[in-house]
Amino acid sequence: TIKKFKQGNLTGHRPSPTQSSEVRCALSSFVLSQMRIGKVCGLCGNFDDNSNNDFTTRSRLLVHEPLEFGNSWKHDPMCPDVTAEIQPCDVDPHRHAWAKFKCELIKSDTFKSCHAKVDPAPFYEACVHDACSCDSGGDCECFCSAVAAYGQACIKAMACVFWRTPDICPIFCDYYNARNECTWHYEPCGREIKTCKIITNPSSNFSVPLLEGCYPSCPPEYPIYDEYSKKCVTEDHCGCYMNGTYYPPSTEVPTIENCKRWYVEIKHCHCVLAT
Repeated sequence: TIKKFKQGNLTGHRPSPTQSSEVRCALSSFVLSQMRIGKVCGLCGNFDDNSNNDFTTRSRLLVHEPLEFGNSWKHDPMCPDVTAEIQPCDVDPHRHAWAKFKCELIKSDTFKSCHAKVDPAPFYEACVHDACSCDSGGDCECFCSAVAAYGQACIKAMACVFWRTPDICPIFCDYYNARNECTWHYEPCGREIKTCKIITNPSSNFSVPLLEGCYPSCPPEYPIYDEYSKKCVTEDHCGCYMNGTYYPPSTEVPTIENCKRWYVEIKHCHCVLAT
């Protein structure tokens, strides 16, 4: 649930306790990649898919009170502590009825297959809280993010739910398609894909998590998606990764260690020993 704290320079949003695929935090909005899981801290939590430890203070203490948590992260120590928590549905009472109506989707038959696996009650409450935080009736970002959080929890519980429609929180994957191409498609529960990064790093344990979103659909003749060129390719057109840096096929890799030259061959960075 988004918790708002207001006083001095301590204003921030905390992510939904059920949100696992991303973290959005205002006043300015940002989205963290999966690479940052468990590696951040602050008002937005630590993004480790465990809502029970989100209230970790600047001194690394786990607390239960939102105000104690929020006050620990203020930038200016001279700024007075926050003394009251803002309830968005009280601040904008005209939004309350709208928020409850919209968030009924979580408790509706649309998610019926998931209800026995993931309790919808806390997600519904978080949805109402977050939807009240939006600025106007036409602004559905908070509502959509809250429902998506429940949808993702359902995916983790092996309950795939097709809940988005052209009228309810649509996702337009065609934005990523080049003209006259139809590579990217929406997948409500994600799917496994082969990428150059995965096949060139067999020991890195890198994988694509099952998240809803836009996924490339590669044809049989070009079965692998190259994250670098953003195209579907064959295996021999995948470059290699060294120390997190990508090198396309047939390019020279900067000299390191005792190698005179490194060249990219199919999936591998090949070393020519120094003489």
